[in-house]
Amino acid sequence: MLALGEIWEDPVKGHRVGCLDAANPEHIALLMGDRKATLAVQDPPYNQVAFEQMPIDEYIAWSSRWVDNCQWSLTEDASLYVWLGADQNNGFQPLPDFMLMMRGKPVQSRSFITMRNQRGYGTQKNWMCVRQECLYYVRGNPPFTPQYTDIPRKTNGYYKEVGGKLTENSERSKSPFIRAGNVWIDVQQIFYKLEEDVKGCYAQKPLKAIERIVLASSREGDLVVDFFAHAGTTLLACERLNRVCYTADIDLRFCELTIQRLLNYRETGKTGGDFLSDASEESSQLGPQLTLFSEG
Repeated sequence: MLALGEIWEDPVKGHRVGCLDAANPEHIALLMGDRKATLAVQDPPYNQVAFEQMPIDEYIAWSSRWVDNCQWSLTEDASLYVWLGADQNNGFQPLPDFMLMMRGKPVQSRSFITMRNQRGYGTQKNWMCVRQECLYYVRGNPPFTPQYTDIPRKTNGYYKEVGGKLTENSERSKSPFIRAGNVWIDVQQIFYKLEEDVKGCYAQKPLKAIERIVLASSREGDLVVDFFAHAGTTLLACERLNRVCYTADIDLRFCELTIQRLLNYRETGKTGGDFLSDASEESSQLGPQLTLFSEG
C-alpha cells in the first residue's frame, strides 16, 4: 500500500503514480525528478457539495499553490488544461475567481472548452446544468495538432479563393468529419453502464476527452503530468497513446486504483472496472512490479 510521500514507478513504460500533495512543492519535485512535461491535464476538486468545502478565498489560494507547482513541472513550451466547475447556485464559483487568479500567472489563455454532459441536474424553475468547463492555457510555443470528431461533415457552401481558384470548404478540408471546436457534444459522459466506468469515481472524465487533449497538445514519447489522478484516466490515455504520465493523488485509494486500472488494462484490454474494493489487497500482491521511493 502506498503512503503519503511515496511513488510507484512503472517498470514497463516509466509512468509514475505518487501519493502526493499537489500544493506541496517538495512532493512535486519528488514526482518529477529531473524531467519536465510538455502537457499538464489537471482536474482538481471543484469545491462543491461532493468535496470538502472551503471558503472561496482559501480555495483560490490553494489553487495558486498547485498551479505554481504545475508550472515548475513544465517545459518552456507547454500546455495546461484545467477542468473546473461553475456552481450556478453560488455565483458560478470557483470558475470566475480561478480565472482571475490565472491572469497573474505567466501563461496565456488560449481557449475555454465546454463539454456537454448527457445527463444533468436542475429543477423545473431553472435550465438543466449539463456542462463541464475546461480552461486551456499555454506558455511559449507548444505543439498543437487539430483533432476531428466522429461527426460527419454535412454543410457545404463556404467558398474561398486559394491559389487563384475558388474552392468550397469541403474541398479544403483535411477530413470528412467536423473538426473539434471548443464545444464538445460528441463525448459521452461516464455512467455506470459504460465499459470504462470506474466504480466509486464520480468525477471521472471520459477517456475520449482526455485522449483528445493528449493527441492535440503532445507528441509520442512526451511526458504528461496530472496532479489529481482520481480514476487514472490521464495515465490510461498516455498508456494508449504512447506518452509517459506522471500522476498523483493525495488520497491513497485513488493512487492504488490508478495503478490497478493500468495493470488491468494491460492484462484484459478493459478500460474500466471496480478497483476500490480490493485495491489494497491487490497492491500487496504486486511484489517486484512495485518500485517505491519516497521523500524519506
